[in-house]
Amino acid sequence: MATKKETFSHYDTAGYLNTEDDIEAYLEACSEENDPILMAAALGAVARARNMSQLARDTGLTREELYKALSADGNPSLATVMTIANALGYQLRLVPIGH
Repeated sequence: MATKKETFSHYDTAGYLNTEDDIEAYLEACSEENDPILMAAALGAVARARNMSQLARDTGLTREELYKALSADGNPSLATVMTIANALGYQLRLVPIGH
């Protein structure tokens, strides 16, 4: 009897960010982890869900620069993160821990 090979599709969070409420909840949940790599990845998922080409135009960065900055190995500068967040309609805020 031949065994059936299982196949899996590539998972991309961007495919599940269908509404602005989804995006807002996702970014809020990721920000609570206080992990810069996760936050960059979250911004990348939102950018892919919305339109990476439009984000490139809005930020003045190339698509390649955006993909690199928002990858797991990207380590974007604070200025880049703030520029991307602003172009996506968000701002960074510092809040006391536990609030």
